[in-house]
Amino acid sequence: MTICFATQNRNKLQEVQAMLPEYIQLVTPEDVGCKEELPETQLTLEGNSMQKAEYLFNNYSTDCFADDTGLEIQILNGEPGVFSARYAGPQKKAEDNMQLVLSKLKGKANRKAQFRTVITLIVAGEKHFFEGALTGEIIENPIGTSGFGYDPIFKPDNEERTLAQMSMEEKNKISHRAKAFQKLCNFLTQNPR
Repeated sequence: MTICFATQNRNKLQEVQAMLPEYIQLVTPEDVGCKEELPETQLTLEGNSMQKAEYLFNNYSTDCFADDTGLEIQILNGEPGVFSARYAGPQKKAEDNMQLVLSKLKGKANRKAQFRTVITLIVAGEKHFFEGALTGEIIENPIGTSGFGYDPIFKPDNEERTLAQMSMEEKNKISHRAKAFQKLCNFLTQNPR
C-alpha cells in the first residue's frame, strides 16, 4: 500500500516511516508530482491538517494523509500552537523559535505544555481523523542534540530527559506523533485496501 504523506520534512518522514509496517510505503508530495508548497492557512491544527490532505487528494487523486503538530503552552494560552514552525518568523528556524518561547516563559513558574498532533487521512475519498498528545514541561535551557524543533526544551511528564536526549526509538514509543500515527496505523491495518 502506497500513501502520500503531505510533508517535505525528511526528518518527519523518516520518523513516521519507522513506525509503520513494511507493507505501507510512504511517498512525498513531490513523488506524486506536487512541487508547490501545500497550503497551511487555517488557524487550527485540525484545519491545517485537513486543508493539506484535501489539496493533495483533490489535485493529485492520491490516497494521502497530512498532519499538523503544535506545541501548546498552558500559560501562553496555547501558543505557539498552529504557529509553532514559524513562531519567531517566516524563516522557520528552530533555534529562534525556542529562544522566543524561553524568553516568554522567563520567570514564570507554570511551564506546563503539550505537543499535539492531528492527522487527516483521505482514502478513497473518505476522511478519517486521528490525534495524539504528549504532556510535559518546558525546561529553562536547551539540552540534547537529537530530534528537531522544540525537542531540546521539552521534558515529557515522568521523564528526566528532554526529547532531544532520547533516541528516535525511545521518542517513537511516547511521542504525540507516535500516538497519533499508531491510531492511523491501527486503522490502516484493520481496513486494508
